[in-house]
Amino acid sequence: MHSRSLRALVLMVVLVGGGLFGGALVRTPFFNNTERLPGAAPLAQNDGTWPELELGNEISGLERPVFITHAGDGSGRIFVVEQEGRIRIIRDGALLETPFLNIPGRVLCCGERGLLSVAFPPDYATTGQLYVYYTDQNNNGATVVSRFSISDDPDRADGTSEEVLLTIDQPFDNHNGGQLAFGPNDGYLYIGTGDGGSGGDPQDRAQTTSDLLGKILRIDVTRTMGELPYAIPPTNPYTQTAGYAPEIWALGLRNPWRFSFDRATGDLYIGDVGQGSIEEISYQPAASTGGENYGWRCKEGSNDFNMSDDCANLQLVDPVVEYPHDVSCSVTGGYVYRGPAFPLMQGVYIYGDYCSGYVWGLRRNSEQNWENILLLETGFFGALSSFGEDEAGNLYIANLANGAIVQVIDTAAPPPATATPTTTATTEPVTAPTTTPTATPDGNPTDTTLLWLPAVVRR
Repeated sequence: MHSRSLRALVLMVVLVGGGLFGGALVRTPFFNNTERLPGAAPLAQNDGTWPELELGNEISGLERPVFITHAGDGSGRIFVVEQEGRIRIIRDGALLETPFLNIPGRVLCCGERGLLSVAFPPDYATTGQLYVYYTDQNNNGATVVSRFSISDDPDRADGTSEEVLLTIDQPFDNHNGGQLAFGPNDGYLYIGTGDGGSGGDPQDRAQTTSDLLGKILRIDVTRTMGELPYAIPPTNPYTQTAGYAPEIWALGLRNPWRFSFDRATGDLYIGDVGQGSIEEISYQPAASTGGENYGWRCKEGSNDFNMSDDCANLQLVDPVVEYPHDVSCSVTGGYVYRGPAFPLMQGVYIYGDYCSGYVWGLRRNSEQNWENILLLETGFFGALSSFGEDEAGNLYIANLANGAIVQVIDTAAPPPATATPTTTATTEPVTAPTTTPTATPDGNPTDTTLLWLPAVVRR
């Protein structure tokens, strides 16, 4: 998860203009735009089109909350993951006493380990199956992705129903990743794994293409394939590439603690925790066919870090926004707001930092350049562990220290209504860069010959 102390005296954000599509690096001090660095463009100012965020209602009584989500089943329930091994339900603003899932005896906690997330598939209302990501106390802290089923009580998962889908050995006790999410456009399960830990990725796992660590993986949990309890989507980018694990969707990540999909467009935003200098948000448009290499350990953010081996010959994707450690120290990826209540928040990717508690907004302007602005100082120092959405799209923040989740609200006046028809903004995803590896043709997964790698631990 996060492990560094706050050293923020002067707030500075670094924007990579154009993101995947190139552009010059822009560095802009937040608090004094009259003293900009030479050649730097000013940071976005609130011209009335940005929200003015505040913290709303708080729900307390949780223990070490690290993730917030919903089941998509029409129930309106909020599910909160507690790091020690429980999932709690909030219904109608009240925290239920009995946990939805209670498995602390299987979970190695805490530090950067624990029960780290849960994901509900699109068909949860009919299948009653859910997926969790945790570190296994009975297997030397290995990462486990497993499936549970609901019991006869819709507010209780059956703790005896566990089916382990994937086990990944962890060489160190940090950089465990922890995010699960179902793709809104394809229904596949995406899994964020850290680089295995220590510091500087000493075993170069994020760039080792036969290794599942330091990656985003994509699997089909509705099928099996051979001895695997899941299938490889036929459109994964490396199903026919020698030396690559076929589960890989993207690589070159250090610790993608939190990533999310824009529920309206399918675009993917990845908050990747940095080493000692740079925190970053990376972006993958919905039209991508996968295979992006986000650079670690060759680069930390847009800066060179360890350019040994074959780094100079790799096609690496820079982040769309990054900030240095004299600002904050551990990025917490967020969500693009698509809720019903606050029009100025619409389409803004809202993310923050675990150490400082700062919350920023990121969006594209009319010229398709990225804009970034500081929106909120929560005061959650060393505690802003996660963002999350409810089924309606309302946005929440988890406070690890005080055991609460808080809704994020906009106090700005809504834009005035107008009778003049306006052009509807397109939500068509941006075309992926030409450097993205081409996916293999679609086909029946059971008929696909995969290039298996004996070094990959799949149990």
